[in-house]
Amino acid sequence: MTDRTQPVDDTLAFVLDGVSRTFGEGHAAVHALRPTDLTVAAGDLVVVLGPSGSGKTTLLNLLGGIDEATTGSVRVDGVALGDLDDAALTGFRRDHVGFVFQFFNLVPTLTARENVELVLELTGGDTSVVDEVLDAVGLADRTDHFPGEMSGGEQQRVAIARAVAKRPPLLLCDEPTGSLDVETGRQILAVLQRLHRQRHLTTLMVTHNAGIGAMADRVIRMRSGEIVADERNDHPTDASGLQW
Repeated sequence: MTDRTQPVDDTLAFVLDGVSRTFGEGHAAVHALRPTDLTVAAGDLVVVLGPSGSGKTTLLNLLGGIDEATTGSVRVDGVALGDLDDAALTGFRRDHVGFVFQFFNLVPTLTARENVELVLELTGGDTSVVDEVLDAVGLADRTDHFPGEMSGGEQQRVAIARAVAKRPPLLLCDEPTGSLDVETGRQILAVLQRLHRQRHLTTLMVTHNAGIGAMADRVIRMRSGEIVADERNDHPTDASGLQW
């Protein structure tokens, strides 16, 4: 009997086979993602572009084990997510995936250090790395500040530190610059790009901002729940130089 929790191809981080996601039934059904096949190589930085309602966040949620496919199979880092019960799926998200969202979701009564420590304590991670990871995102001098004492960019840096502190192999980012001004957004993207390279992460970022695609190894474009273009980028731009 095959152990489906073991990787079948360690060069692939994501494998979707005929995956769709439909909300509702009959005439009221919304086809958020139409049947889709997709593979993503381990170590790639992939940017998924598309307008609101194109299916890009649905795709991200399926890959992160936040949502369940209506049809098809989702295999992430060698794990068939459809085979996991709720407890195993929670464990998968805890151990394999770091999430960065548009809104920072920090605990306002905890300092930057404490926000990162909390996640590590909940996941059984090594809390001794907190100062190291906050330094890696440029917050060595802000570790004892509360979210209300920080700018939006600084709060997003804390959220990134929290996501990568447990050293997940996969990083999923949903509009990470959506609530930031252009210059701060570039700084955040530069942090993500640097961590992606230093920690050999497989990173998938969804955004409506086409200019961000220039920093990616691969750009996927979506419209109306479908992938309409999929291109390699052999010369990714340094994020600090992005223009939009």
